[in-house]
Amino acid sequence: MAKKPSNEMSFLDHLEDLRWHLIRITLSIVIAGLVAFIFSRWIFDNIIFGPKSMDFPTYKYLCKLSTFLRVDSTFCAESFPFTIQSRTMGGQFSADIWTSIYAGFIIAFPYIIYQVWLFVSPGLLDNERQSSRGFIIISSLLFFLGVLFGYYVITPLSINFLGTYSVSSEVTNQFDISSYISLVRSSSIAAGLVFELPIIIYFLTKIGLVTPEFLKKYRKYALVGVLIISAVITPPDIASQVIVAIPILILYQISIYISAIVVRNQKRKNKKHV
Repeated sequence: MAKKPSNEMSFLDHLEDLRWHLIRITLSIVIAGLVAFIFSRWIFDNIIFGPKSMDFPTYKYLCKLSTFLRVDSTFCAESFPFTIQSRTMGGQFSADIWTSIYAGFIIAFPYIIYQVWLFVSPGLLDNERQSSRGFIIISSLLFFLGVLFGYYVITPLSINFLGTYSVSSEVTNQFDISSYISLVRSSSIAAGLVFELPIIIYFLTKIGLVTPEFLKKYRKYALVGVLIISAVITPPDIASQVIVAIPILILYQISIYISAIVVRNQKRKNKKHV
């Protein structure tokens, strides 16, 4: 029979333990952020402002696709009809600091997940710890895949749509640096967190809050939720929302299979103990 955790901790001990984990997480973000700040010029020129250039890989691929389909597209333009400005005295410095902090969060994500695991794992049974050994690797991989999807798909689609949208030739687009960076940051990090859905479903199934039947029953409501999420993190054109919705729906289906596997394994263990 599986052993229960031997070290019983009081509520205050748990709070103290949580405090130290939060301190370590904060320090990891700060240290990674300092490294990002040192290389901030390269990060801005090559990563942050990368989707602003028509040489960005996504635009090249979509331009070739549009040419193949013989469809007129803004993806084949020479440049975007907008400029980026800093309209406050501390605008660029503030953008540098916050970009470094968020970059630090992305870089330190595996360590953050590791600290979360150290806090949660003492409350699990021995067999549950063993079955969750790949938690850190899988969750980190899903997060980075989500960030890449947000950066290479959501961000360029949003910039292309919003950067070329015009109500009149009398209006010129001059975006503030904070607005541009916010779009790149929210698209990438939001997608990274959304890609954690299978991990979330795994643990919700473990504690009995979610079942495969529940996920299947409310699949149509999940579809509506996915479309709402897609509408929030993408520009308001149907093509972009569909492109974003597809991987989220795939993740939802994968989550159903994961939930089913967890429930099946739990039933097998219960039978052995009977």
